[in-house]
Amino acid sequence: MELLERPTRHLFFTGKGGVGKTSLACAVAVALADRGRRVLLVSTDPASNLDDVFGCTLGDRPTPVPSVPGLFAINLDSERAAREYRERVVGPYRNVLPPAAVDAIEEQLSGACTVEIAAFDEFSRLLGDSRTTAGYDHVLFDTAPTGHTLRLLSLPSAWGGFLNANTTGASCLGPLAGLESRRELYQLTASALANPAMTTVILVSRPDLAALREAERSGEELAALGITNQRLVLNGVFTATARDDAVAIVLERQGREALDALPPGLAQLPTTTVPLVAYGPVGVDRLRALLGGGPRLPADDAADSLPAPLPPPLLSIVDELARDGHGVVLTVGKGGVGKTTVAAAVAIELARRGHRVHLTTTDPAAHVASAVGEAVPGLRVSRIDPRAETARYVEQVLAEARDDLDARGLALLEEDLRSPCTEEVAVFRAFAEAVDGGAEGYVVLDTAPTGHTVLLLDAAQAYRREVSRRATRPPNAVLRLLPRLCDPDYTRVLIVTLAEATPVLEAARLQDDLARAGIRPFAWILNLCFAPLAVHDPVLSARRRCERAYIRQVVRDLSASVALVPWLSRPPVGAEGLQAVLGSARGRSIWAVSQGSDAAEAVPTS
Repeated sequence: MELLERPTRHLFFTGKGGVGKTSLACAVAVALADRGRRVLLVSTDPASNLDDVFGCTLGDRPTPVPSVPGLFAINLDSERAAREYRERVVGPYRNVLPPAAVDAIEEQLSGACTVEIAAFDEFSRLLGDSRTTAGYDHVLFDTAPTGHTLRLLSLPSAWGGFLNANTTGASCLGPLAGLESRRELYQLTASALANPAMTTVILVSRPDLAALREAERSGEELAALGITNQRLVLNGVFTATARDDAVAIVLERQGREALDALPPGLAQLPTTTVPLVAYGPVGVDRLRALLGGGPRLPADDAADSLPAPLPPPLLSIVDELARDGHGVVLTVGKGGVGKTTVAAAVAIELARRGHRVHLTTTDPAAHVASAVGEAVPGLRVSRIDPRAETARYVEQVLAEARDDLDARGLALLEEDLRSPCTEEVAVFRAFAEAVDGGAEGYVVLDTAPTGHTVLLLDAAQAYRREVSRRATRPPNAVLRLLPRLCDPDYTRVLIVTLAEATPVLEAARLQDDLARAGIRPFAWILNLCFAPLAVHDPVLSARRRCERAYIRQVVRDLSASVALVPWLSRPPVGAEGLQAVLGSARGRSIWAVSQGSDAAEAVPTS
């Protein structure tokens, strides 16, 4: 890779969820360390899986990676950072102000925006303070999926502007002294991000139109922030070697057609291609092989694979969901596993059966409307637009406060509402309102990738406090949210994953996180599976064998209710395509062009 020949000091890996950012960031980190560099790899993703990839336990301090001299890794711990931030702000006032005033400041700092700025503090320290990482030649950032990354990268200017405009000395983060003291650090961070001699952003994509468009959008928004030193890495490019394998030929053609239509915003970027591999890139040896730094490795031996029949189709899950006539269906999981497609398929089928259905999304990168295609009777499609929700929320808060505040108090509130974290509260309120609609019909919610979903669900009470602090009358939907999410008769959570190592590990962790929040998943959906298909291309055959081991793990150890969606020969868009996702007879005609003997025999594993 040319990137390894002249790397800048800072390397960011970003892109749509599921495109392989973590695998490539880890592989490049290993390759640089193998060349004698001292490297620090940092994950800013709330759902980081660096521990899984390297097979070791990482914390919030640099930890040596076994068997890779010179490589250290770290997971940013936003909760710890928030605790330290709160103490840094509150500490100086403990023996100065009355206890009631100190308590009021601590209450201000209990919201989600404190977690965000504290996590950004950690990020800024690593990027903007050169002394912190002086012992390393390179610092690599494995970022969270695109929407979160863009917000993170825009924070230096967003918070800087807020500090410049604020005249009252207070904010939703308590006394502004806590922010003011970091002003220089934030400015240094912004300068480092925009310096092409110091920082390179690697836009990671797969040969898929949706992922490529997302990469183009990310590149344009980053350029607007002054971050122009960008590269494109095309991951998972497949070339068929068995020319008589119909599935392999179709898969190769789909990738080639996507690359032939490469968006103009990406066409001018320096580009690297990484081929599709048969194995999950977990472990140092496999990471070295991914970039050609070691021998090509065989796929996992899955001789004891799950016997036929495979899990039933998605339609069997919809049959169970449709029994009550109302409720909320949440699709959750790692980025790129197909949550939007599964949500759209479930919504269309519920509407087809005569139910009133609202399909919406909290993922800024999701496109539920394009997945549904043409209008469907009984189905309303929308998205939670952060900008629109923020404007609506600000207007409502100010309207409620005008009768109770004098001019100075109203000015203080207006400045408070201009802080970047207002958007988080507004989106949360919209999420609560969407969930509330499940009392009258079906609400199918396509959520943002895993880390953000967990933060949204697990922090419901913190968001509730933040809404209560700013609004005199918290919406009833906010008050009812957590009990409804925890009610298995009201909310059904579908964990969507792929039959691969990292997605299954992350989905299992998500299930544990949801359990701690009192939420029990309804079913697991194994998406885009080659397991039911008759393939003999070497790479696809190896992936098929690998998948069966993970299908067995999910069925035996993780969920009593599992459905399987095969890889499809045509994009699952529109009513007909989504019928194929369901596995119904109406959509069976566009299942993959060649199927195994057990694909049509799938019955419940129980």
